[in-house]
Amino acid sequence: MADSQIFKIASEPWEFDQINKLNYETFVEEIPQHDSNCQRILVDKFHTENTYIICVDDNEVLGMLAVRNKRPFSLDKKLEGLDSYLPPYRSICEIRLLASRKSRRHSRVVYGLLKKTVKYCLDNGHDIAVISGVLKQQKLYEHMGFVPFGPVVGNDHAMFQPMYLTDHNYAHTQKNALRTSTISSAPVILTPGPVEVAPSVRRAFAKMTVSHRSHEFMVIHRETKKLLCDLVNAKQVEILMGSGTLANDVVAAQLSLVAGRGLVLSNGEFGNRLIDSAQRFALDIETVKQDWSQPFNSNKIEHIIREDENIKWLWAVHCETSTGMLNDPKTLKEICLKNNILLCLDCISSIGTIPVDLENVYFASTVSGKGLCSFAGLSMVFYNHNTAPSERKLPQYLDLNSYAQCKGVPFTILSNLVVALNASLKDFDIERKYARNSKVSGWLRRELRKAGLQVLTDEEYSSPAVTTIRLPHHYSSLDIGEQLEEKGFYTYYKSDYLRERNWLQICMMNEISRDIWSPLLLQLRQVCC
Repeated sequence: MADSQIFKIASEPWEFDQINKLNYETFVEEIPQHDSNCQRILVDKFHTENTYIICVDDNEVLGMLAVRNKRPFSLDKKLEGLDSYLPPYRSICEIRLLASRKSRRHSRVVYGLLKKTVKYCLDNGHDIAVISGVLKQQKLYEHMGFVPFGPVVGNDHAMFQPMYLTDHNYAHTQKNALRTSTISSAPVILTPGPVEVAPSVRRAFAKMTVSHRSHEFMVIHRETKKLLCDLVNAKQVEILMGSGTLANDVVAAQLSLVAGRGLVLSNGEFGNRLIDSAQRFALDIETVKQDWSQPFNSNKIEHIIREDENIKWLWAVHCETSTGMLNDPKTLKEICLKNNILLCLDCISSIGTIPVDLENVYFASTVSGKGLCSFAGLSMVFYNHNTAPSERKLPQYLDLNSYAQCKGVPFTILSNLVVALNASLKDFDIERKYARNSKVSGWLRRELRKAGLQVLTDEEYSSPAVTTIRLPHHYSSLDIGEQLEEKGFYTYYKSDYLRERNWLQICMMNEISRDIWSPLLLQLRQVCC
């Protein structure tokens, strides 16, 4: 069946064995460009420099092609002055060895290989690719955006048309393909950010930009801050123009003013980033590093605090986005209150996805473009105490006192982002959202396990907003994610920490329609099982 075909980058020994055999069948027996041999194997002369894109079905390589970016290219030898035919470019590669098995030859294989290859080239920064296109397939290449140039090359056995493809031409053909597509449903966004935003939020964002000094903006800015504080039971919040990393750097800057040492907890990528932020501000810290997706041992934390009376604050991630792990703020609050130390939380993936109570929390960070279901670009720092001037003269943008003492808005901020966030918060019902997504998340995890897929984090500790799938080693999270995108499901898999572990994430930062889950599971079963 066509749906069982997988287009991927070759990585397994058996795949390379079949590539060499298909290379022989095509370019010795079918197109006699090389001498025959009794092994019926042809290893390309650039084999070690090639990246092979292949079509696989039931452990059989049905088709292949190779990508290489080292000059001279094969086409350099066929066509003198190759660059004189090409438009200006930054990075060039050559596509070669397009072949498919006679017994399973189908235009979908060729089209799929080219589509996967174009995406690979774009992802690796190549803005132009050249190919010696088989004359019989020229219309297919042109449909993908390839442009013929120069004279036909080759011999009586095989004639080729030199062609090039630029990122601009490819983007143009894809737009045309989308306009003529019979698929009417919009792509489903299942990433931790960006998230799908409501039409009311889009309309708010599209309003005319106003000055951050204007009375109109001051009113909506104050209202937005109140809505934020009411959502999480905090006394104060400052809105910054930047990412969650900026908010956490502000927290680190404020902690540099606190006498004593700190304890930073990590059981994932973003806990490690808190440690990095603390170290960049030269904070005196102790660390507790737990295996990813494993809960912290509260007894161990308490023991460290009791043994070191200089520890005055603790910093941890509430929802560890890299795994979907929820660290228990209630336990951390109890430890901190009992030992009279300050608790700081990274709530970037928890605020807006689950109920969060920031009472007795010293600092907490979040962003606009995740659970709060607005556009990325704003970050927030919550706090429950009065700020004081910094003796060390922190950079103004990182000094919360600069915000707290200002009667207006101290620094430039894009009004459209604040207005959009305000619109999202006005319609926000966290209890309803949490209940609905918890039910869907529990069902999704059960169905994934039924399909033979391993869900990373135990349900007891998991966020309904982030489900992490640990894929078997014989599948590539990059390939699976790209295939799901082709079907309209945008999951999360491109971050280095996910690629290194072969993980794929399905995220529900907003509320997702019930209608998408069965089609998504069907596609997952087809590409993974």
